[in-house]
Amino acid sequence: MSRLTAQQLVEQVLAASTADGCVAYVVESTEANLRWASNSLTTNGAMRSRQVVVVSFVDGGGGMAAGTVARTGTPDVAALVAASEQAARDAGPAEDAVPLLSEPPPGAGDWDADPAETSIEVFAEFAPALGEAFGGARDRGDLLFGYAEHSLTTTYLGTSTGLRLRHDQPSGRVELNGKSTDFSRSVWAGVGTRDFRDVSVPDLAADVERKLGWSQRRVDLPAGRYETLLPPSAVSDLMLYAYWTMEARDADEGRNVFARTGGGNRIGDRLAQLPLTLRSDPAEPGLETAAFQVVGSSSGAASVFDNGMATPAVDWIRDGVLTNLVRPRAWALRTTAPAVAAVDNLVLEAPDATATQDEMVAATDRGLLLTTLWYIREVDPQTLLLTGLTRDGVFLVEGGEVTGAVNNFRWNESPVDLLGRISQAGRTERTLPREWNDWFTRAAMPPVRVPDFNMSSVSPAS
Repeated sequence: MSRLTAQQLVEQVLAASTADGCVAYVVESTEANLRWASNSLTTNGAMRSRQVVVVSFVDGGGGMAAGTVARTGTPDVAALVAASEQAARDAGPAEDAVPLLSEPPPGAGDWDADPAETSIEVFAEFAPALGEAFGGARDRGDLLFGYAEHSLTTTYLGTSTGLRLRHDQPSGRVELNGKSTDFSRSVWAGVGTRDFRDVSVPDLAADVERKLGWSQRRVDLPAGRYETLLPPSAVSDLMLYAYWTMEARDADEGRNVFARTGGGNRIGDRLAQLPLTLRSDPAEPGLETAAFQVVGSSSGAASVFDNGMATPAVDWIRDGVLTNLVRPRAWALRTTAPAVAAVDNLVLEAPDATATQDEMVAATDRGLLLTTLWYIREVDPQTLLLTGLTRDGVFLVEGGEVTGAVNNFRWNESPVDLLGRISQAGRTERTLPREWNDWFTRAAMPPVRVPDFNMSSVSPAS
């Protein structure tokens, strides 16, 4: 039997379902990647995968229950549907149960079209430029390491209530590490992309070269609070953690940093002194993403009952004031508040901000310039206190110039508290989160100045 198309699989699942409701979606993915080490390509590859997910809804008399089963490849449809329905019967009534959606959202996509695909050809211009960067690094006595990957994922979602939705999602990233031949110095540059046509290898290589040059002088500094410039990548890692905790239910029940003392949530509270706006928009140029929800399992941020729910543009923080929290439909009904869906991109911006990172460095008398943060872990959910390490370059700024590299630090900060202490935000630009880019690549952030960033201890990491 010929391989079933994704659309055929969805229709067969829905036809085979005997449950009170059913959601089926198929994710078709292709990926291409390059890896390199010590100024030489080491591997390249292309992959293809398929995932089939079935969510069955069964009313056993005590309330609607949901059960999800996922398989890879092209599974036995009857067995998959039966397993999902059994999972629903075993689960018991779901507290997030609401009627399935039946009205298609904007951006439903072309259901009948074949899935989008990528291939190694996406690197046709990138790879030769990378070869030139290798040559330049060899001439300088530096080493380049890193990888590039590109994926195209097409999702076909169908429901027993008649929804037929489709979305194509391109995602790409490049990470470039530069090291000295004795490995005593290490720096990083990275970028996210949809198609690699906007990736400048010379710019990335120049950034790495400049940072390696800064690293030739070493200065040891003690722990303490320092005026610190955080580049867009580091800002994105912090803001993403704040975004991922923006669950209305946790706030309403007093379990996260967005809970108001005495009850309720902090919507309407000023979080930033500067007029900063943190927002998401599925149509954001260069950061485009799905305009509807695809949910395999329920959580405080999403519900399987909300599959197909529209994800319009939303301001999370507007002009420094908390404006929205993520709220599935079931919790919205219980709290008489609007349902608000998460979106798979994030933008932080300040109105009329034009300063570049270099211009902010030039305006710094003495302080630190970071490259990236990593090993970020939560310490206290009530304040969203995080801890982590600096990585691949902490630089000393004196008299408006970078004068050397300093030791790494362990830091302790809350991104929500930091919002209130940012004294300057520069121009927003597309960036790549360093810590979270396995899960999230669509971000645009400004460099920011924090007058008292808490470097809690010196780290021996190099």
